[in-house]
Amino acid sequence: MKLAITGASGKTGFRVAEEAISAGYEVRLIVRSQSDIPESIQGCERYVLSDTNGTTLDYALQGCESLVIATGARPSIDLTGPAKVDYLNIKKQIESCKRQKLNRVVLVSSLCAGKLIHPLNLFGLILIWKRLGERSLQKSGLDWTVIRPGGLNENETNLKNQNILFSGDKTQEEGSIPRRLVAKACIEALKTKDSIEKIIEITSSEENPKTNMSKAIKAFSI
Repeated sequence: MKLAITGASGKTGFRVAEEAISAGYEVRLIVRSQSDIPESIQGCERYVLSDTNGTTLDYALQGCESLVIATGARPSIDLTGPAKVDYLNIKKQIESCKRQKLNRVVLVSSLCAGKLIHPLNLFGLILIWKRLGERSLQKSGLDWTVIRPGGLNENETNLKNQNILFSGDKTQEEGSIPRRLVAKACIEALKTKDSIEKIIEITSSEENPKTNMSKAIKAFSI
């Protein structure tokens, strides 16, 4: 299966690419011209976006069967960033998927997406725009999954003892998770039919019981 990844040069995106390669996917990186590609994924097929109207994105998605959207606005003095990246850019990617008949999409969003009273909203109402991006995907008619991770960290020293807590929409409001486990969850979602049309919130800790996404979805969907 050929998997496209947008935001593939980012801290979460490149890990999604690494996990996809390990899982046997043929990976296509979709990046901006100024992006730095980590050495570990430089052997992947790469498409560089050079416009803002979706033409090159259409071309980049041709022949792909699934997409992980790992793009996301970063805190910045530009308070319009979240609207552009987490909403308008998501809409463009969804529209391009439809034109290319790419039906399977996993979106990396954020815990508390849609919540108004939250410190993160000081950066251009980022959680509000993330929720609007999610809704665009939910209404798209595509086979979608939204992954909402808690606070992201770079720690990869104790991953074997970190168990993911999977839950449904609006059930977790705090907690953290290594980006590596978010990447693994994205690939697990692609392989888990029950994850289609689900919002899945994820955090991790050593205290969580060991489970998998499929079992967790069946439990919280009852």
